[in-house]
Amino acid sequence: MLYALFSIAALGLLALDQWVKHYVTLYIPLGDARPLWPGVVELCTVHNYGAAWSSFSGMRWVLVAVTSVIVLAVLALLLRRTVRHPLGLAACFLVIAGGVGNILDRVRLGYVVDMFHFEFWPSYPVFNVADICIVCGAVLGVIYYLWFYEKYDKRERRHG
Repeated sequence: MLYALFSIAALGLLALDQWVKHYVTLYIPLGDARPLWPGVVELCTVHNYGAAWSSFSGMRWVLVAVTSVIVLAVLALLLRRTVRHPLGLAACFLVIAGGVGNILDRVRLGYVVDMFHFEFWPSYPVFNVADICIVCGAVLGVIYYLWFYEKYDKRERRHG
């Protein structure tokens, strides 16, 4: 049941990511900005040809491959039922939703569409819904591993 709920949530987040990217591409010209929450967050259309902070810029297929390997590894954890605790499941499905959202952009467009920019922190990179999913999933994954994995999901090895 949890797998179904988290799958639906992940598909919803993936759809939201693609919709927001489509919206800003249609209604906000490249490099332009519109306030979303004045003084805090603005929407702007940016094409990111790399990863975070535009690192690995121009390495489209390497980024597709690396992201695909990560998504497949997390998917394998789910299919093997290595992760069973709800917090770990949430982390996995968030990482998958975000990874797939950015893979779709890189394969289809050759870049990732970013749109959220903190007005109060000008040097912080512009990011998107998929990036939010990945970061939240990674943070939840660390919390899960440090405080819940050992107690709930670790399988005892048989001796002999």
